[in-house]
Amino acid sequence: MNVATRTVTHALRRLGFAFAADGGHAACLASAADGGWYAESWRLPPDGGPAAPVALPLPGNRSESLRSQLVALPDGSVLACRHDGDRHDLVRLAPGPAQPTGGEPATVEQPLATIQLPGLRLLPLPATPGASPRAPVALALGTDSRPVTTAWLVRADGSAPEQVAELPGLHGGGVWLDHTGTLLALDRVSAGLVRSVVLDLRSGAVTPLLEIGEQSNDRLVLFDPDSRFAMVRSDAPGTDRLGWGVLGGGEPLRFPECLHVAGMLLRPVALRQAADGPRVAVQIDHGAGSTLALWRPAPGRPGRLDPLPVPPGRFGAVGHWGAAGLWLPYSSPDQPPALARLDVDALAAHGPAAATSGPMPLPLQLAPLGSGLPGPWRDTVLPWQPGGPRASRTPPPGWRLDGSTRPGDGGRWHSAQSLELAGPAGPLEAVVYGGDAWLSSPHLVLALHGGPADAWRLEFDPALQRMAAEGLAVVAPNQRGSTGYGVAHAMAIRGAWGGPDLDDVLHLLEGLAGQRSALGLEPPALFGVSYGAFLALLAAAHAPAEQVSRCAVVAPFLSGARLLAEAAAPVRALATRLGGGEPIADARGPRDVLQLAHRLSAPLLMVHGNRDEVVPVGQSRSLRHELLRIGRVEGADFRYVEAAGSGHEVLAEEGGAVLHELLAAFLRTGRPG
Repeated sequence: MNVATRTVTHALRRLGFAFAADGGHAACLASAADGGWYAESWRLPPDGGPAAPVALPLPGNRSESLRSQLVALPDGSVLACRHDGDRHDLVRLAPGPAQPTGGEPATVEQPLATIQLPGLRLLPLPATPGASPRAPVALALGTDSRPVTTAWLVRADGSAPEQVAELPGLHGGGVWLDHTGTLLALDRVSAGLVRSVVLDLRSGAVTPLLEIGEQSNDRLVLFDPDSRFAMVRSDAPGTDRLGWGVLGGGEPLRFPECLHVAGMLLRPVALRQAADGPRVAVQIDHGAGSTLALWRPAPGRPGRLDPLPVPPGRFGAVGHWGAAGLWLPYSSPDQPPALARLDVDALAAHGPAAATSGPMPLPLQLAPLGSGLPGPWRDTVLPWQPGGPRASRTPPPGWRLDGSTRPGDGGRWHSAQSLELAGPAGPLEAVVYGGDAWLSSPHLVLALHGGPADAWRLEFDPALQRMAAEGLAVVAPNQRGSTGYGVAHAMAIRGAWGGPDLDDVLHLLEGLAGQRSALGLEPPALFGVSYGAFLALLAAAHAPAEQVSRCAVVAPFLSGARLLAEAAAPVRALATRLGGGEPIADARGPRDVLQLAHRLSAPLLMVHGNRDEVVPVGQSRSLRHELLRIGRVEGADFRYVEAAGSGHEVLAEEGGAVLHELLAAFLRTGRPG
């Protein structure tokens, strides 16, 4: 058992939120500005009082892995599953006794077990009042290459995990069907279909649960054991959509139109029974932002989906709704991630008085930020938003954000807005820092996200914050290939890496550079991470020299083919699935940065972690060697920084703040030395 002294932290990043089964605690991974990752335990007061995080750092100045999965336990401790290849270590982290000197209590790290399998994940067991200290706290589900899924009960007393079932096939999901932790719905992958089945942990037997159509994918997503109210996601109606029903009630499942909105992802995140029936909090994701709505099913009627007036930002797709309110992870560009507590009744009373059951189009948000409300309320300007009647932007009654870190200087973080920019094939949404005068800022950065199956979000980003603090305006577009805008937008670059997305970036560069030139300002700088770095280098090579002032890239690869030749098996599988190795035959020629190195004329900064497990560091080393070979001068024309001991998430790992400073300074001055 190891002990570490806990320190007071000011986390700027939080991810992987999980709620204890009884709703009394939550856990997440957290990281301060220049520290490693560690677990946090949050106590959620039963009276709805403010929740506060408690840091659980590891002994020996070690960092928790970004890949660790956390389970919040009812006593405030945290069960961590650490993944290292086929090895998975289960560890319990807990606050220790108070220090005799009066300092912060220590963190106790208790190893529990190690399981060897290609894949492992944890599900918390339902809370049982008065349970024995030896009672299981989680179910571990492991998969191997046969493929077989094995289930173990995990206890927090250090005893060996107890194997309770071995199921043929791969199984995802996990929704408990009772309060005792004996019946579990899992999503079985078989014959190309995904369907929910029931695992009985007492016998290890598996029985079918959902088989709506002959060839449909049917998954249970939410369930209340008391009323047997269930929400499902199925493509049996013809498209993937949400439905509801009562399991065992004899009535067919219903798929109301109000829960089917083309181009948007609706996620049921929490359920609470009320006197008038179940109430479901639904997160609605579209583009960079997300909003919330309250849905109340009504037998024989379409039901109601009422938008809730929540601030613009991004929610965490997981929640707990108890007597004290609805708890959800939340972040916005000027609010680091934390836990939001919502009084749903107060918010519903403050918001629109009416709702419709028809489709709810959620348009791209325009500057200044719109309300985020769909349908007839899309033009509403709410009081706490820019342009609202109260300059303080005070949220409405019923909204509170707990634990969001403020800047160390006592000021405010830089805000961002969501703008719609003209693209060559249609509008593109971009997250923009720099206020209403962003276009006339002395320095402007066009930032490109990684992935490519990813997107910029209306959430806190330490790297973009540092750029904004340096006086840089930032335009972060979601070009074609980005997720969150429907299948066609996301799949536009499948088999065409550096195709339609490069067209979008070059179009934006031309427009921004032209408008800034008319104002007597320098052209935009380029910034990209991972796939975005690849795209930024392609853009810097293909754009006219007068359209790019400088270029900074983090963990770039040089081409899809070169990545496939050097990357590890999981990365190769992903790149192959997305068509990354397929060549593009057009006038621009091969999308190979190494072959285009002679066209990289703007000052260049490259950053790469020497232990990058996704994009091998050899990609950046090869580009450096090629630049030197063709006569470029390191320290004058370009600079290469190799971060020792860092992986692919080099900007989010220990020492990341130094790199944020380096990148922001370079993007402002263009001096690579």
